[in-house]
Order: sequence, then C-alpha cells, then structure tokens
Amino acid sequence: MTTHLPLQQARNLHLIAQGMLTPPRRKAGKADVAAAIRRMALLQIDTISVVARSPYLVLYSRLGPYPPVWLDETLAEGALFEYWAHEACFVPTEDYRLLRHRMLNAESLGWKFSVNWYRQHQADIEALETRIREHGPARSADFAREQGKGSGWWDWKPEKRHLEALFTLGRLMVKERQGFQRVYDVAERVLPGWDDQRHLPSLEDARLDMVRNSCRALGVVKAGWVADYYRLGRGRFDEDLHRLADAGELLPVRIEGWKHDAFVHHSLSAELAEAEANRLSATRCAALSPFDPIVWDRKRALELFDFDYKIECYTPAPKRRFGYFSLPLLQRGKLVGRMDAKAHRQQGIFEVKSLYLESGVRESGRLATDLARTLSQLAGWHGTPRLRFNHGPAGLLAGIQAQLAEGETDAAG
Repeated sequence: MTTHLPLQQARNLHLIAQGMLTPPRRKAGKADVAAAIRRMALLQIDTISVVARSPYLVLYSRLGPYPPVWLDETLAEGALFEYWAHEACFVPTEDYRLLRHRMLNAESLGWKFSVNWYRQHQADIEALETRIREHGPARSADFAREQGKGSGWWDWKPEKRHLEALFTLGRLMVKERQGFQRVYDVAERVLPGWDDQRHLPSLEDARLDMVRNSCRALGVVKAGWVADYYRLGRGRFDEDLHRLADAGELLPVRIEGWKHDAFVHHSLSAELAEAEANRLSATRCAALSPFDPIVWDRKRALELFDFDYKIECYTPAPKRRFGYFSLPLLQRGKLVGRMDAKAHRQQGIFEVKSLYLESGVRESGRLATDLARTLSQLAGWHGTPRLRFNHGPAGLLAGIQAQLAEGETDAAG
C-alpha cells in the first residue's frame, strides 16, 4: 500500500533524516560530530571563510554551539577521512571501502586528476611520496615556491599539485589539518588495517551501498536525486530504488503535486505514519551553508522546497543578485529567504549585508522572533556578538532589532 503525503510533510521527513527538524535537546558533545556526519553520510569541505568555513557551519546548524576544533580532532583521531565524494568531503572512515574504487581509477574523476601532469612529473611525484614515507607527514606549506608568490588556485606550486595527485590516487591520505591546511601521510600509516584483497567490495556493491547511504541521508528520495549525493553519474536509479523497495529498505510514497515515484527510507517508518496523518511539526530555524546537503543539489532544493538557489561567490560582482555568500534561511520546515553575511572577528561584529525573503513569505512577528534568536546565537558562536544590518525588509529588520533589544543582545544599526 502506497502512502500519500502532503509536500510539507515530505520536507519534514527530509529534515528529520538530516537532523534538522527540531533543535537539539541537549548540549553537544564531541562524539556528536562524527554522529552528525554519519547521519548526513558526507560533509562537504569548502575554504571560504567570510562566515565560518562550510563544514563547521553545517555542523553548527545541527549541533548548536560547539568548539570547531572537535571536527579537526575527529579527523586526526581517525574517525573520518577526506576524499572526493559529493565534492571534497569528510567521510566516516568505515565508508572508505565505498570510495576506494575511485582512487584505483583516478582518471575517471575528470578535472580532479590530471593524467598529463602525472605522466610529465611521475618521477618527482614518486620521489615526494618516498620522502613522506621516509621522513614523515608533509604539508604543501612545507615547500617553498621557487618563483615567488602564486596568483591563485590555478597557479599552485608543483609540490602542491604532486600532493593532490597522490591524494587522488589514494597513495597519500590527510592525516590531520593544521590551521585548515592538509597534513599528508602515506595511506598505510593513516589507515593501517586496510587491505584491498580482503576489504574491497565489488564496484557494483560499493555503488549500491552509496545509493543506500544517499537514500538514508535524504530520507525522502526519487530517482532523479540519487546520482548527485555521491556524484555517481548515470545509472539505473529507478531500478535501484524499486529493488530496495522490494527488499523493504525503502517505502513507496506519493507526494502531493508529484507525478513520479518517490520513496521514504525504512528507518523513518514511525515518522512516516505521523507524516501521513500530517502530525510532524518542524521547529528548527537556521542559516544554512551554501554547501549544506539540504541545498547543495539546486534542482532538489527547487523541487522539494520551491527554493531557487545559486551561490554567487563565483559570479562577477555586478551580476550578483543576493551577494557573495548568501546563506539560505530555514524556518520551521521552509526555506524562507537568504542573507549575505560576513563575520568581522577583530571588531566582534556579525554583519548582515543583505536579507531577502522569498516571494510570498510574510513579515510576521514569529519570523522576526525566529530570525532574531537564530542570528544572535549564530553571531555569538562566531565570537562576533554585535549584529549589524545593512539592507533588508524594513519592517522585518525593525522587528528583529526590537527582539534583540528585548533580549539585551547588542545590535548595531
């Protein structure tokens, strides 16, 4: 029997799967970092730091205030590893087996691995690997640039490109990060128990397990969404989903306004009954990273949340609509707007350069209260407790500032 769901309840099931339906019930502990990443399956890495770097912000959205160093420590302790998954990601170490085939066939990763560079510099690359094996871990920063300062990511010094090649081939792994810089070591020291002969699943089994992980992390899934999570490329995803449904791992549903088949992961069977009765209630509010799994698939965000989103940091400034690094705003199960923000850490100011509401979103007192609380807590976690607002709906900003004043939170106008 197929369950029929209102669209908002489908959104709520997705948010449950992501750990984003309701606020956390207790203060986070260090173990919650790995648990949150396992729940999402992947945590995308990005270095832009106008607010917190993306992986730290994604975790904050789920855990609330926590020391960012916990993520660095969890990596260094071996619970996580880094590799190309959705993009560059932190991945639970138990899922190394799923991505190992990519390392063994790095040429299939496109721009992430330059075959020509490897062939041209193979002797130097192998010498670098030998140096690390004999003398210990290394960072890109340990190698001086011979011709002065570089001019951007496209102008990496040779050793950095060599390290990246060895990383993509799986011969080096990231042992830890220091100041967010990768520290590379040979794979057999970072993951000493791994043996391809004993532990590597077949390519098909690994692919199907990535589909399983995607379904679990999404909560609600359709065939068109499966490939994006692990960048699986073309595949028979309709067949995969029906196969998993036949095995009881997915539950078929019909979602209001959708014509295509959809499924809910079996781990949400109890919540699915509540959703069918329209009883799931979303109370979580958050400013999301542009690289949060909830929005990183722009097509899915549009289909599920009616949220047309594009990060504009790669768009020339005159062509931007919403700002350099706009953060989607989640309020009680809906994506209601976006804000362009910057944390000025030395001045202790969290600047909301612009705030936009989606079409049809009303400037209500509840929205002002929710945003005031969300922004105040976010700014405090950044160590920038003074909020400054530059542009946004006048009535909403006035309401936010009134709420901040009542809560005796510093707000700079």
